[in-house]
Amino acid sequence: MREQIFTFGQYLSEKFGTKVSKVPVSISGFTCPNIDGTVAKGGCTFCENDSFSPSLDKVKPLKGFFLNLDSQENPHLEQQLQQLEWQFNALSKKLTLENDTQKYLVYFQSFTNTYAPLSTLKALYEKALTFDNVVGLSIGTRSDSIGDETFKYLGELSKRTEIWIEFGIQSIFDETLVKINRGHDSQNVKAAIVKAKEHGLNVCGHLIFGLPGENREMMLQTAYAAYDLGIDSVKYHPLYVVKRTALANEYARGEFTPISEELYLDVLSEALKAKPPHVSVQRITAGIDDESLIAPQWCRDKNKQVRVINQALKAIGLKY
Repeated sequence: MREQIFTFGQYLSEKFGTKVSKVPVSISGFTCPNIDGTVAKGGCTFCENDSFSPSLDKVKPLKGFFLNLDSQENPHLEQQLQQLEWQFNALSKKLTLENDTQKYLVYFQSFTNTYAPLSTLKALYEKALTFDNVVGLSIGTRSDSIGDETFKYLGELSKRTEIWIEFGIQSIFDETLVKINRGHDSQNVKAAIVKAKEHGLNVCGHLIFGLPGENREMMLQTAYAAYDLGIDSVKYHPLYVVKRTALANEYARGEFTPISEELYLDVLSEALKAKPPHVSVQRITAGIDDESLIAPQWCRDKNKQVRVINQALKAIGLKY
């Protein structure tokens, strides 16, 4: 008998008694501190936000306008609130029709969604919580871009609604974080997760397998460390190469070899075996099926990936 992996969908349906889906939204004016020069420039070497953020191309950008933690004013807040409402209405309607979704988590997905003054964050988060059938928020961010005031505010907010913080852990190895131009070290991530838990927040950790220079043991050590930090949910990603990124240039020069499907299956299986039962899984793979994907080609078809993963999981008595 194969054991069903505890998924985030299961967690939500058990908690709220109905089908709950995340509605991804992208707000213009948000960026990252390793893009704007605060800690680095150019962003993570693998990141091309248009590819990683399906909602981003549907909003009108605020040309030349970017927030950060020190921004004193936000003259475009009303436009951002309109973007938020428009995206939620369009995507929630689609989810209801396609998946019979009854309730929603608003997922602030693109860039770093706490990298702005608290007044802006409060306006956006509180607006999202007024939408029909919204039961909470999931906020994608970086560990170096959330201040004590925001932690405190979200902790208070979590007393009346479902709040998730999604941190890009990626790797616990500092040499890897330097290679991908992350702009912070592993201790920064560890401290932020501990602080989030101290404020009563739910934490989802993003892990990438196949980062430059990492072997099987390093990938697994990152997974084990993430579990030990007390994350509540996890997303597993294989690293793939898309156009218009620094990683694409490294690949073209022969300086980077993408992870093989075989190695990814091996590492993922071991990571899932070691995962504490209460930690839900939000994603077991990733990919993109358009002209922007350079390599590896096995990351093109996510449905096929899931079938192959499930076949591999049979050997260890698990299913997804």
